[in-house]
Amino acid sequence: MPHTPEPDEDDDFDLAPAPKPVHYAEQALLGALLLAPTRLADTEPLIAHDFDNHTHAALFTAIRTLPPPDPADHAKDTAWLNAVLDHARPHAPGLSASYLHALIQFCPQSKHAAAYARMIRADNARRILRGHAERLASTATDPGLPNPVATTLGLADDISRVLDALAEQFAPHPGPFPRTALPADVPRQAGEEDLDEERLLLATATAHPAEAQQMRWLTETDFLLPLHAALWQSITALVHRGDMVDPVTVLGEAQHRGLLTDSLTPKDLMALVSTPAGSPEYWGEKILKRAFLARAQTVAVRITAYTDDPANTPHQLITGSRGALADLNALRTRWNRATAPTIVSTASAPARSTPRPRAEPPHRPPVTPARAHR
Repeated sequence: MPHTPEPDEDDDFDLAPAPKPVHYAEQALLGALLLAPTRLADTEPLIAHDFDNHTHAALFTAIRTLPPPDPADHAKDTAWLNAVLDHARPHAPGLSASYLHALIQFCPQSKHAAAYARMIRADNARRILRGHAERLASTATDPGLPNPVATTLGLADDISRVLDALAEQFAPHPGPFPRTALPADVPRQAGEEDLDEERLLLATATAHPAEAQQMRWLTETDFLLPLHAALWQSITALVHRGDMVDPVTVLGEAQHRGLLTDSLTPKDLMALVSTPAGSPEYWGEKILKRAFLARAQTVAVRITAYTDDPANTPHQLITGSRGALADLNALRTRWNRATAPTIVSTASAPARSTPRPRAEPPHRPPVTPARAHR
């Protein structure tokens, strides 16, 4: 069946993008309702906001707003169609009587109105989820936010609530996990300041191993530089074994792990872990925050990929998006452990929660030669 043009559609069809499947579903549904207004009951819980096309949404609003005509009268004249047109035209000025009649002609089967409505709702669910994913990605990369982790967590919670709501609207069905080819993780940019913070963590953890022992919330996957991740593993391995920790013992552990190379000499490694400043937890939080925001961006990209794949059903969108969020929730748990308040109690005062102290360095120490190693 040939494409029925929109009332304000460009005549140059070669330049216009091909209509999406939902466009035809909207036309078919509106044709069904204009032909048989009693079919409106079959469309619940569809609302005008679910439509992708503004003119179609205006028409649907008019159909829902006006009292349905008597079937016998509707079969004999166009009075109700004219009333629908008059109600919708202020919101869609290009709408014409000929387009209403074209919609009626376009509808294959008015008794299939419920199926058309489900297609429209499914497409709207895709758009809603994509919009939330785009906001998540934008927030995770916004350098101007005062508390980016908290804001990002709030948006992740919003997505979870959207998924819960969609799960109630679309019944689950047997089927595979989305087969969408997912993009690679968003590459993490390693700026010099970021690498400096990783080096300072290594040096400060070497100087204060007791504090590093409490930092199980930080893992090697959070580091930008593989060498720094391996050195963090060396330090924490010494700590967890109860061994002595200082630049020389860290050097020995690094040697056993095969980290020494022509470009990283023993002297370089000892210099790298010998310039502490502040507390390990202070630098660790910075590293974890950076890893969290990078993961949030990757999650957003993956959810967007699911929504951009038209082969995914609403159930597959929900399943795939929840799987993507699970990765972020694992980091959320570690972030909450890192920033949880400590409990301080005295004999004369009740126990109270206080923020976990973070010793910031008084000033950034000068960059040592070892910091040139990447």
